[in-house]
Amino acid sequence: MAEGAEVVIDRIGAKGDGVALRDGEPVYVPFALPGERWRIGVEDPVRITESPDRAEPICRHFLRCGGCLAQHMSPSLYRDWKRGLVVEAFRHRGIEADVAPVVVVDAASRRRAFLGVERRGSDVTVGFREEGQHKLVDLMECPVLDLRIVSAVPGLRVLAQRVMADRVGGRLVVTRVDHGLDVSFDNGRKDLAPHEKAEIGAFAQKMGLVRLVVGGETIVAAGRPAVTIAGVAVDIEPGLFLQAVPQAEGLLADLCVKALPKSAKTVADLFSGVGTLTLPIARRAAVTAYDSDRRAITALSGAVRHAQGIKPITAVVRDLFRDPLSARELGAFDAVVFDPPRAGAAEQAERLAKSKVPLVIAVSCSPATLARDARSLIDGGFRMGPVTPIDQFLYSAHVEAFAVFRR
Repeated sequence: MAEGAEVVIDRIGAKGDGVALRDGEPVYVPFALPGERWRIGVEDPVRITESPDRAEPICRHFLRCGGCLAQHMSPSLYRDWKRGLVVEAFRHRGIEADVAPVVVVDAASRRRAFLGVERRGSDVTVGFREEGQHKLVDLMECPVLDLRIVSAVPGLRVLAQRVMADRVGGRLVVTRVDHGLDVSFDNGRKDLAPHEKAEIGAFAQKMGLVRLVVGGETIVAAGRPAVTIAGVAVDIEPGLFLQAVPQAEGLLADLCVKALPKSAKTVADLFSGVGTLTLPIARRAAVTAYDSDRRAITALSGAVRHAQGIKPITAVVRDLFRDPLSARELGAFDAVVFDPPRAGAAEQAERLAKSKVPLVIAVSCSPATLARDARSLIDGGFRMGPVTPIDQFLYSAHVEAFAVFRR
């Protein structure tokens, strides 16, 4: 392509880039918006005209931090783009889905951060990595994370000086639980002396940490690292899967429960995790929960022992990728809920399609794999209702989606 060529942006792509056509081929221009003219070539692209839908970013780290890619869009363009991701995913599978408007969660609501951390002498960097790079952007603010997490970053830098070896990097997991923060340094020192642990523990308690784990060892256990789901406290191990935003978790639970007919007595929750959907559903029906993560099933089983006012819950460790429930096993349930990882549940969806289950509720963080699995269900005789997109991954190219399938 010749240097200095001009293009007009036609649309926003799946990863947030502006897309133009040149000689019939797509050209991707980072942070470009529809209608804008850009000069592209061997140097960085240059914007010539500006869309009225261009917004001022709300974070100083935008354009560097890889955590966000869509702060430059107006609210209406942003919502249309997120909804379009779901529409196009289904259209790609030949499904004209009835996609509802996007439900956008509140700012500063994400309760967990997977942060990079690096120590060089007394200098510590804590933050997200630059887009496509290994370099960390030192976190000074974040419009997405829970304010309690952002406020703890200065203290986390101090802790990193003590628990990280010099010139060593690693991952720092911070989770907002019911009564404070749960913090884990995955690559922390394993040779901490007793007096160092005591000093670190005292500082962590001053920070109000509920738990501090360093290199797999618990240094501080000042309280119960639990989150409340449908009125039930569930203990959470570091890194154990949680829905990113409690607001989105509550909305998904409400949608699931409302979709269940009053006649449903038995429900299977596939890829249940710690019971995000199991526990709300158990207020209405008996649930059998399946997940491959033994820690998640242990957490759910422990929570159930102390829960009141719920129907029976059976929690089972089972790898549904290697050993999906058969059509015959599925026939024992009045409804099935599945919320798989990003890879979706292709084989399990095929088994569901062959089963006699009258109702399937699907939740997914990947519209593409949800659409693929929906294709299997529809081809197997199900009819899909409206799809609800939930934007709990603010300013990213990810969106949660909810759909109900009935025979």
